[in-house]
Amino acid sequence: MERTFVAIKPDGVKRGLIGRIIQRFEDKSYKIVAIKMMNVSAELAAKHYEEHFGKPFYPELIDFITSGPIVAMAVEGNNAIKGVRHIVGSTKPDEADVGSIRADYSSYSTMNLVHASDCPESAKRELGLYFSEEEYCPDYKTMFEIILDNHGGIR
Repeated sequence: MERTFVAIKPDGVKRGLIGRIIQRFEDKSYKIVAIKMMNVSAELAAKHYEEHFGKPFYPELIDFITSGPIVAMAVEGNNAIKGVRHIVGSTKPDEADVGSIRADYSSYSTMNLVHASDCPESAKRELGLYFSEEEYCPDYKTMFEIILDNHGGIR
């Protein structure tokens, strides 16, 4: 099992795509083990995007992520980092695979609906920025897990 950080950015929230985006992860049997809607402070945004500090697009990243509420999530599952990033699609929506979130719903690379951690180190760091250990609920079972339990696992 692997855990990763996902954020539905302000454009996704404003456009009413929260449910559709979450469904994409749940349809692939990933578990949402922590979730909250929140406003990102400038301080938190600076920590989140610290690796981009000094780059020309840094101010735009900060302005955008603080422009409205986000939905922060901890997503868990087998190869979650790679799998979630595949579901999300390329940062540039016009290069994203057909069927990915960004290909289906986004048209701008700066307003691309979703952030997803790109590696285990980033996932751990980002999850630590947005969630405390007390906020996780990893013990519930998805419908997929209940069915597997009732039928003796995968054969």
